[in-house]
This record gives sequence, C-alpha cells and structure tokens, in this order.
Amino acid sequence: MQQKCLYPDTRHATYKLFGAYLVLALIGTLFGPTVVPVRSDVLDEIDRKYHQPIGEAVDRGLASLAAGQLPDGAFDNTHPAVGAALGVMSFLAKGYSPGIGPYGDVIDRGIDRVLESQRDDGMLAAEGNMYGHSAATLMLAEVTGMLDPQRQERVDEALGKAVKLLLDAQRINKSPQHQGGWRYQPNSNDSDMSLTGWAFMAIWAARNAGYPVPRQAIDDAVEYIMRCHREQDGGFAYMPGRGSSAPLVGIGALCLTLADRHPDEVKTAAGFIARHDIGAGRFYYNVYYSAQAMFQLGGEYWEEYAPRLYETVLARQQPDGSFSRDQDSGQAYATAMAILSLTPTFRQLPVYQR
Repeated sequence: MQQKCLYPDTRHATYKLFGAYLVLALIGTLFGPTVVPVRSDVLDEIDRKYHQPIGEAVDRGLASLAAGQLPDGAFDNTHPAVGAALGVMSFLAKGYSPGIGPYGDVIDRGIDRVLESQRDDGMLAAEGNMYGHSAATLMLAEVTGMLDPQRQERVDEALGKAVKLLLDAQRINKSPQHQGGWRYQPNSNDSDMSLTGWAFMAIWAARNAGYPVPRQAIDDAVEYIMRCHREQDGGFAYMPGRGSSAPLVGIGALCLTLADRHPDEVKTAAGFIARHDIGAGRFYYNVYYSAQAMFQLGGEYWEEYAPRLYETVLARQQPDGSFSRDQDSGQAYATAMAILSLTPTFRQLPVYQR
C-alpha cells in the first residue's frame, strides 16, 4: 500500500508485520484469541509461575472493559479518545484482533470512536490535549494492517494527519533545553518528559508501521530525553534541571531502549526503578512504563522486578474484574493500564518489539 509522504525526503518500510497479523487473524477466526505462547527460552521460572493467574486476571479485566463499553465505543466519558485508545490496546495485548472473535466488535467500536473524534487539524482528542492525541495515535499505529479495507482506509488518512500534527508540534520554535520534546498543546513552546514519552511511542509505532517519520524526529526526541536525565541518581526529571520522578524513570528507560540508545543510562534507570516503591507516584502510570522498560531489559532486571509487579497489580483487581482506581484515574483507565502492565510477556503489541 502506498503511503502519502508527509515529508518528501523520508519513507520507512511499510507494514513489515502485516503478514504475521494476517496469519494470526485467520487463526483467531477459527480458534478465538490469537495469543502466541511465549517461548520457554524467554519465559523464566518467575513468569511460568505467574502466567496462568495473569492470563485469568487479564481475561476478567477485558470482560469488565467490554461490559462497560459505551454505545459510542468509548470506555469512559471523561476522556473518551484516550480511554478508547487504551481500551483497544488492552485487547490487542492479549492477542485479540479487530473484527474477529468475541471482542472483535468491541475493538472496532473503540477504533471508530477514536477516528470520529479527529478534528480538522489532525488532533485525535476532542479536548485538544496532546496526551489523548498521542495515546490515540499510538493505538491507530498498532492496529494498522489488521483491519478491513474500509476501516484501514480511514485509519490511513487519520494516522497521516495525526503523525503530522505530532511532528509539527515537535518542530515548534523552543528554547534549547526544550527542543525535541512535546507539551500539552500542539503549539506549546516548552516540553515535559511525561508528554514526550507518549508522543515518542506514538511516532515510534507509526514509523514501524510504515508511516514517514524522519529519523531526525527520533534523534531530537532522544536528545530531549537525555536532557531530562539526572546523573546524580540515574533518574529522569519532568523537565531539564528538576529532580527525578519515579514514573518518569520508566518512561525514559523505555524510550531509550526502544531507540537502542544510551545503554548505560538505561541500566542506571533500571537500578532506580529497582530501588524505589513500585507504587510510587501515579500508580498505573508508574507500573505501565516501568513494566515495559524492565521487560525490554530482561535478565536480572526483569527477574527482580516481575514478582513485585505481578503481586502489586494483581492485588488491585476487584470482584467484577476491574482494577481499583487511584486518585487521578477513572475505572476504565485503571483497568486498561493494569492489563497493559501485566502483559509484556505476551509480546503482542508491535511498538515494544525490537
């Protein structure tokens, strides 16, 4: 499929995962969820111990999300676009596909809710917040190549506009310390680490899916992330020059790991994560990023972190399958983020594949 170039000097390889998705989709049509069992050489003793309870907890969480989906495809009314995006990604993380199996319609409605929210300027979150836009862009990049032709055509158009908005926002004239990152609005002239993490994953996923993201955009984002790094404790700050924050350490480590940059700083960040309370700061935000980062590192980092992650997150599941909310999250957000935190070993989301 030919993609329209946003910037004429760049074009990435298109849909390298499409063939694999097609095979999985055909399997799912016959046998249900398209979960690919994790190979024994990458699933150590700890993960074998927790694999069944995690699978059962995730199944209950997904059933809760599906039961609570609103008629318009959103999973909550507060932030409908980001809620729909995270909800869809939760089903993908367990191996379910759009339009197929017991949750095919749920996933399709969530995708459609995000598509219908897009404004003329490309913004995918009706409230105009770059958090929601980045999460929604990430989700569309994850489902591309898995869709029916009509929905795929809509995603192609929407994702092209969404990626361009992110790239243009990154190129806004900013002071040197803020250059390369993102902030709350497309025209913000400063940046922060939290928003930059979401935006980085969105353009990374889009680039992997074949959309034209210049390498310079990745390089500039990495440079901003490194300006937030603190050599004193190995952490990452909300903005350059500030103190380290536990949730932001996971963001920094994950982005650098995906980009295969600064391995020494990634390892010191992993040490920071290991030393600090797994529930520090905004709970789901913390465990979501830290879980993905520590799994990417693997080995002793994951072996030490995984039991704490599993025990802490599983303890928050409620009788109806949802996960208890924290002070700044709705029920659907908490449940989706918990599922995404529990499922790195399922290896289903392309953005985390290296």
